[in-house]
Amino acid sequence: MAYIYEDTGWPDLVWDESGLQAALSEVRHRQGRLLGRMEAMGFPLRADAVLQTLTQDVLKSSEIEGEILDKDLVRSSVARRLGMDIGALTPVDRQVEGVVEMMLDATQRFDQPLTETRLFAWHAALFPTGWSGLQKITVGAWREDRDGPMQVVSGGPGREHVHFQAPRAEHLPGEMARFLTWFNEEAAIDPVLKAAVAHFWFITIHPFEDGNGRIARAIADLALARADDSPQRFYSMSAQIRVERTAYYDVLETTQKGGLDITGWLQWFLSCLGKAIDGAGGVLGAVLDKAAFWLTYTDVNFNERQRRMVERLLGGFEGKLTTSKWAVLAKCSQDTALRDIDGLVRAGVLTKESAGGRSTSYALAPWKR
Repeated sequence: MAYIYEDTGWPDLVWDESGLQAALSEVRHRQGRLLGRMEAMGFPLRADAVLQTLTQDVLKSSEIEGEILDKDLVRSSVARRLGMDIGALTPVDRQVEGVVEMMLDATQRFDQPLTETRLFAWHAALFPTGWSGLQKITVGAWREDRDGPMQVVSGGPGREHVHFQAPRAEHLPGEMARFLTWFNEEAAIDPVLKAAVAHFWFITIHPFEDGNGRIARAIADLALARADDSPQRFYSMSAQIRVERTAYYDVLETTQKGGLDITGWLQWFLSCLGKAIDGAGGVLGAVLDKAAFWLTYTDVNFNERQRRMVERLLGGFEGKLTTSKWAVLAKCSQDTALRDIDGLVRAGVLTKESAGGRSTSYALAPWKR
């Protein structure tokens, strides 16, 4: 099987510009409309939208690789690094901190050059212990292929299917030097298309032992921030890729086994990006909904535990809220949890759900949206 990087013309990728023009114009139009809507919001609401978007981006990019991170830890880490006060912060987790550090470096410092040293720092942040699961890996350096060629494989023993085999390790310095030169130079290509090409080119080189997918998506986010000319992120490409994960891997595999024409990949990327921008309406709606909630209950004197727990409920609390869960999450006694809840019920913030006794649960009361 010949891979795209084995073509004598590699890495001079080509595509059908006329065939992409309509989709590209539509995506750029949607970007402009979304940024315009966000600019019309006040700073606190924009900051909340950025917090929600970046939290979602970190969570979903890891989920694509089968890694589930704690939402509260991610949100806390993003908020702390953005200088936002969201109440008492949850404990630090090195793995979460590393993923957040990479994502924020990519989006908040989008105007800085992408360098070998910067990529090594991202990789080291992703694997702070030097291990990927139970496997010791080379961290902060290009892979060495000590155990044979780098392959993307699925299936159990005896049923392995090789989806892709990356360029040999000895070629990586030259491959990455060409990629970084191209990425950092001014090119006559739309910044959105550059994000798509960069994503594909980097993941095809596959320069690290692990983490290539997450870093490729961070590079695309950096390029999209350049396209928006703003560090504020209001849509998550990773969240949409997570929804379309099977199609994502399929189109990558198909394109990596074809010639130098990557029009199919670019068409898929633009379609996915358009859906991601449309999905930002959900984040915007949630932010406005939350703002309406706090405006409704301006006269209620929330203590710190109550405010923190209500924020959890507004952010999409999973399962039923009971006094036992409140006590665990707020790190207080059952009696204190019951007093907190009763106070919010009397204020009309919470409502008791129909089941009683030991299974009594509570939910946010309706408010004016």
